[in-house]
Amino acid sequence: MTDQQGGCLGGALRFATTGNPDWVTVCHCRFCQRATGGAYMVEPIFKKSVFRIIKGTPKVFSQVSQGSGKIVQVHFCPECGTKLHLSFERYPDVVGVYAGTFDDPDWFEIEPGKTQHIFLGVARPDTIIPPGFPTFVEHATTNTGDRCAPTTYDTPYMIANR
Repeated sequence: MTDQQGGCLGGALRFATTGNPDWVTVCHCRFCQRATGGAYMVEPIFKKSVFRIIKGTPKVFSQVSQGSGKIVQVHFCPECGTKLHLSFERYPDVVGVYAGTFDDPDWFEIEPGKTQHIFLGVARPDTIIPPGFPTFVEHATTNTGDRCAPTTYDTPYMIANR
């Protein structure tokens, strides 16, 4: 596996990963909607040991997650404002990368065995969930680390109006 690199819009910050993501989270929560300006965030999750900043120094914005009550830190470029990755009080050994900041945002697989959709309880009502992916109304795990029971759909599923 060769390094995969990415960075901010202006080029002041660059990062590299030296491994594949452990999993991919597609998060539909309000935090991710606001942070991306979109309906959801595609977030490959890496061990901190395989992620490094190779150019520049990000600024950090800390926010208490409404879902967990734990601190989420947004690492962003102080020059152009691009958000690059997240770190978590809840999961101290991993980082979540904003997938669109990779030079090749399609290099990793989004497949049912390694991808989950979370916070469907606040997903846009026109969101379509592909079949075979584990989904969760909120988080996939409790604050104590227990795995929540997923729902998996056999056919494409459209989030209904609430």
